[in-house]
Amino acid sequence: MSEELKRHVLNGKITWVQAAEQAQEARNVIMDLIRSKSSPIGLSIAQRLKSEGKTLNDLVARKTSQLYGRSKVFSRLTAEQQNKVYSEIVKSSGKSNPKVTSTMKRLSAAGRGLVLISVALSVYTIASSDNKLEAAGKEVVINGAGIGGGIAGGALAGLACGPGAPVCVSVGAFVGGALAAFGVGFIW
Repeated sequence: MSEELKRHVLNGKITWVQAAEQAQEARNVIMDLIRSKSSPIGLSIAQRLKSEGKTLNDLVARKTSQLYGRSKVFSRLTAEQQNKVYSEIVKSSGKSNPKVTSTMKRLSAAGRGLVLISVALSVYTIASSDNKLEAAGKEVVINGAGIGGGIAGGALAGLACGPGAPVCVSVGAFVGGALAAFGVGFIW
């Protein structure tokens, strides 16, 4: 996206200001889209890192400071310097934060590992059971309840603790999942 916007500017189709506006809007839309598909825990971590997308004015102030120092005011820059600020906004819109990306990869791998352990324990329980059909049904119901309870518990904790409270949401998801799984297991 950032390369395409840069080409449009260089071809005279749009200005650097328009490119920066489009880049900022697109990045915020993408951020919201990704967050809408996230788990309650992932969403709370993302909101803690950045509660909402940056405005164009925020980005202009940040890039001006990075390029020309804290004492520089954007409106006092030359047109060429202002275009440099806008071009840096466009350029950075095509990059992710490597620290956030690596953290989310590790958390995602940990989550998949927990799911794998849960599935392995269910398979073992079914395989070592005398009545495999009943054991399979029980495992499906308990795991389904655990997942549903985890989602509900995480969401409720997010509402209670507010956005950007990953510890609270994680505890809520764990407690909700455990209570639902144990409750369904007890009823079974």
